[in-house]
Amino acid sequence: MFKELDPLLHSELRLAVMSVLISLEEADFVYLQKQTGASPGNLSIQLDKLNAAGYIEMEKTFRGKKPRTVCRITPGGLEAFRSYVEAIKGYLEV
Repeated sequence: MFKELDPLLHSELRLAVMSVLISLEEADFVYLQKQTGASPGNLSIQLDKLNAAGYIEMEKTFRGKKPRTVCRITPGGLEAFRSYVEAIKGYLEV
């Protein structure tokens, strides 16, 4: 009756990151940290998990001498997010 929820997206922080990225072309680490209120270490770990799953892609560059990480949602991540939202809707319609 209920669709299985993607455990990767069911995490509050990973879901927040995906929710931010769904509406933007890209976002850097500092912006994601401000939007989610996450600590740098926790955000880094969660971004790595989303990247390993193929839900986001990360580009690490430098701006001057400062490192900069930019994240973008992938087509697979977009599909996973949409499927997750549809599954949640199924739980709410009961």
